[in-house]
Formats: sequence, structure tokens, C-alpha cells
Amino acid sequence: MVTVGLDLLGLRDGDWLLDAGCGEGRHSWVASKRNHSTIIAFDTDWESLEKNKYTLALLKQKGEVNSNSHLLQADITSLPFKDGAFNRIICSEVLEHIPQDRQAVRELTRVLDSDGAMGVSVPHYLAESICWMLSKDYYGFPGGHIRKYKSRQITALLHSSGLNIYAIRRNHALHSFYWILRCLFGIKRENASLPSLYHKFLTIDIDNKHKARRWLEGFLNLIIPKSIVIYTRKKGHPSLQ
Repeated sequence: MVTVGLDLLGLRDGDWLLDAGCGEGRHSWVASKRNHSTIIAFDTDWESLEKNKYTLALLKQKGEVNSNSHLLQADITSLPFKDGAFNRIICSEVLEHIPQDRQAVRELTRVLDSDGAMGVSVPHYLAESICWMLSKDYYGFPGGHIRKYKSRQITALLHSSGLNIYAIRRNHALHSFYWILRCLFGIKRENASLPSLYHKFLTIDIDNKHKARRWLEGFLNLIIPKSIVIYTRKKGHPSLQ
């Protein structure tokens, strides 16, 4: 499930892209197929990085990769990169896990080029609140979700870190219901029957891109999206003058 759109982010050939908190690498995979760019992907979880590395290797073996990719273990609050090192940055579903979220955004802003763009996504407040209400196992543990963002809170955080917003999107409403089902049936019961059946529906939905389902999700995104995605540039960017 790709949350940050590369078209709206403006990824170009020759760009240096940072996939911050990449997890198992869904954004890295899509970007590697699309553009002749350099991708740096990092996470704190070594197992996730290994899975990302494995999938990228398979894609390369199939001849589907156009980019150079490098993976490393790093801390988002203290990045090992020089100022302005990246043309594009993706930070998808990461900040809700980070105790020092303000420091994390400052670091991402620091390593973003003055002409660059960054896409940030976090869980939408409504869907997240329902999951928190239904299951105590969904939040509050190390590595899990430790906060919820209202739209005005996440936008204020980005503004205070020297970023201006040029687009906001609400995505993946159908996935909201999957996580609500997981919470209802037990977040640790990954093989529970109804959530598993719904997951199969989502897989078919992603593969087929049926028009009726796309319309339904577009409508539900107005009400209960899974994620809010915010596209930003540094203050002072020429397009924002």
C-alpha cells in the first residue's frame, strides 16, 4: 500500500530520494521501478531492512529496477546526512511512532534540499481514534503508535519546522475498515476469519483497481480515510513566493 504519491511529490530522474522509516520498503520498491534516481532507505528495525533488501534484489533480478538503492539502520532524530542532501523525502506512517516527533521533522527538514519536496503521512484521527477505543493492544507499546494527530496538529508541526504545505490528500479508506476489524477480533489474531477475508478483498482491490471500488474508496476518503498525506516544501521555495 503506497501512501505518498510520487507524481505529487515530483520525483524526477537524477533525484536523491530519502525513504525515512522505510519499514519493509513499499515506497522504495515503487520508486526504484519508476525513475532513474538514487534511493536511500533507512529504518531502526533490522528485520524490516532485510526484507526490503530481499525484495529490491528480486526486482533487480527481474530487470524491473531503474534506481540505485542503499539501505541502512539509522535514527530519524539524528540523521547521518549533510544539510540539503536529498531532493525528495518520503516519511510515511512514521511520526506516530516517534517520541521526539518535532526533532524528527526538524532533521528531515535539515536534509531536504532548498528546492526539494517532502511527503509526510500519518494515520487519520478518526480511524485511529476508533482503533484506540476498540483495542488496547493497538497503541502505547514500544514500536507501536504512541500518539494521534488531528489535521491541525500535524500541519502545525510541519509549519513550525520550516515547511509550507502545497497539497493534502486523504487515502486508503478501505484499509481503515481492515484495521477496525483487526481491533474488533483481536489485533494479535492475524488469522481471524473475517479480517483475513477482508484482507483478501483488499489484495484483489489493489491488483484489479476496479472502477466501482475506486469510486467507493474516493467517497469514503472524505469521511474515514486511513491516512492523511501532506506534501511540503521548505519556506522560501520559489513556487511558494
